[in-house]
Formats: sequence, C-alpha cells, structure tokens
Amino acid sequence: MASHLDLEEQEQLDELKHFWKRWGDLITWVLIAVLGGYAAWMGWQSYSAKQAAQSAALYDTVERAALSNDMALLDRSVTDIKDKFASTTYAQQAAMLAARLYQDKNRKADAKAQLTWVIDKASDEGYQALARLRLAALLIDDKAYDEARKQLTAKAPEAFAPLMADRLGDLAMLQAQPAEAVQHYKNAWKGFEPNAEYRLLVAVKLAALGADPEETPAVESKK
Repeated sequence: MASHLDLEEQEQLDELKHFWKRWGDLITWVLIAVLGGYAAWMGWQSYSAKQAAQSAALYDTVERAALSNDMALLDRSVTDIKDKFASTTYAQQAAMLAARLYQDKNRKADAKAQLTWVIDKASDEGYQALARLRLAALLIDDKAYDEARKQLTAKAPEAFAPLMADRLGDLAMLQAQPAEAVQHYKNAWKGFEPNAEYRLLVAVKLAALGADPEETPAVESKK
C-alpha cells in the first residue's frame, strides 16, 4: 500500500517537475511583470499624492502672499510652484492669481508673462481659455489689437465661445467696425443661456448699435 502511494506521489512529482520545466520561466516572468506593474502603480500613486500635497502647500504660500501684498514672497512662491509642479492645477491657479495681482500693481509685463505661461503650459483647456481672455484684455489696453484677436480666435472650449465673441465685438468697436461688432455680439448673445445675466449686457450693446439680437437677415426674393 505504502509503495503504491509512493509511486503515485512520484508520478505527480515527475509531472510537476515536467510542468515547471516547460512553463516555469514564463510563469516567473509573468509574475515579475505583474508585481512590477503593481509596484510601479503604487509608486506612482505615492508620488502623485506627494506632488499634490507639496504643490498645495506652495499654493497656500502664493495665496498668503497675495492677501498680504507681499510681492517678494509672491514672486518667489509662484516661480517655485511653476518650476517644481508645472503640471499641477495648483501651478495654473497660482499663475492666474499672480497675474491678477501683478495687473493690480501695474506690473503688466509680469501679468502677461503669467497668463502666457498658463496658455502654453496648462493641461486644462478651461484655464487656457480664461488666460486668453485676460491676456486679450491687457493687449487691448495696450492697443495691440492684432495680438488680442489672435488670442480671442484661438481654439477654446465651447463654453467660452460666447465670451470670446463678446470680446471680439468690443475689439471691433474699438477699430470702428460696427457691422463686425454687431455680428460678434449676436454670436455671443446666441451662445449664452437664455437666463444668463451676461446675455443682457450683450443685448444692451446690440441695442446701442441699433441691432436686434433676434433679428434674422432679410432674404432677397428671387426675381
């Protein structure tokens, strides 16, 4: 009986040896790949969490500097967060905040530089569009109309299209192009939600130009 069991065990052992001889290397490499991928994923999660925490702390410093009007601290902290955590949302928010404060302090060149950085580096198209709108306003103030138009006609999320159109209307008015302004304002009016307060402002601009936002172009009758 014992010898019979020993025989079966030996056969099973031989089969197991044969199996590992044939498939052992493959199984080992698959396990290494799976475990390596898991370790890499866990490492990335840890790295991302650390990056988020550090960038959040730096953004807090930027906010404190802005609230206290500490321009030296603002300059350092916004540079740090952009240099070290450029891909984070906090860096984009910090640049936008710094741009606003620089504008308030009449540091237009610095404000433009921050907004341009957001346009070039931000991963969020919404931040890019907002930066384009604000940069266009600064360019319009400087009478750099062609540069402003480039910002306002660049690709942007659909939600920003009415705001871009409205600003293009303002730009057309500054360049004494009322017909173009009317068309831009109509595009803006159509793009806003019916209950949007900004839509009322656009309607006022159209009324000042003697235009009705709901008016459709007359179609000439065929002779």
